Amino acid sequence: MDEQTKDMLDVTAISTAILSLASWLPPVASLLTIIWLGIRIYESDTVQKLVHGETKKKLDKQD
Repeated sequence: MDEQTKDMLDVTAISTAILSLASWLPPVASLLTIIWLGIRIYESDTVQKLVHGETKKKLDKQD
């Protein structure tokens, strides 16, 4: 095999690898975004009041 053919195959292989990585990045980014938003929503005062009830409010007043 001559050098030009090897170089062309190398470029093709690298392009395929990059496109493979690019294809799974959007779903991973979406999943991380969903997890992050879930954490932020769980940490909100409204959800904390629903989860912990008045106990958290009483504990905050004692501090």
